[in-house]
Amino acid sequence: MVYGILRFINFAHGDVFMLGAFAGFYLAPKIAAVLPTLSISSGLAVLLAAMLICAVIGVVIERFAYRPLRRRPKLTMLITAIGVSLFLEYTGQFVFGAAPKRFPQIIPVYPIAHFGGLSITSNQIIVLAVTLFLLVALRFIVLRTKIGMAMRALSFNPEAAALMGVNTDIVISFTFALGSALAAAAGILFAINYPAIDPLMGILPGLKAFVAAVLGGIGNLPGAVLGGLIIGTTETFVSGYISSTYRDAIAFAILILILLIKPSGLLGKKEIEKV
Repeated sequence: MVYGILRFINFAHGDVFMLGAFAGFYLAPKIAAVLPTLSISSGLAVLLAAMLICAVIGVVIERFAYRPLRRRPKLTMLITAIGVSLFLEYTGQFVFGAAPKRFPQIIPVYPIAHFGGLSITSNQIIVLAVTLFLLVALRFIVLRTKIGMAMRALSFNPEAAALMGVNTDIVISFTFALGSALAAAAGILFAINYPAIDPLMGILPGLKAFVAAVLGGIGNLPGAVLGGLIIGTTETFVSGYISSTYRDAIAFAILILILLIKPSGLLGKKEIEKV
């Protein structure tokens, strides 16, 4: 979404993912004191609270780091995004500590199925269900709401959208808030399955999200989903049949391959630029 509107990669997105996980880490005990522990209601409350906190953080990052540079060269914004990413990582180490922390259990976990070498637990089903719900909700917001229409107009032609009365600042801030809220949700869902969290945990997922976006067609929402599914499935098969050592490397091998064969991505469209 951010690339589709501003034409630059927000490399701080993975670190907002990390902040979402830590928001859940600190909120879970407080919410457990009010709502029943290890229940769907408490888990949902942690998820929504973390999304709200990171939405605010996303708006603050856009307002103070990116908006002043909006009319500058894209390279300037790209370098700023890397700087924001490093700032969040090392501030996280200073505030939260560099040592990994165990994410608290916020939903009940019990086995659902086990056959062969495959086991499925309740938290995996919940992660899948919440992810699908968020994807459908995002699709609805982008295609069926006025703010979504404004986002698409701004992506297509920012000048014309502004002339037609679209408040570009509000639309861009909303885009960052929405993207950051989804990053927080991803951080919580990730921490449910992999409960060790640390201030640098967002680096690799952030890079893989970038690879998934490039694979599917950067700026294309269904393409990003398709790219994520392809990378996740490929990593699982590589870990199971070759070696887990190559699990992280395969994503970047796919990135090189797609840039060589189809730089626009699987669902991306070629753009003609006048020279």
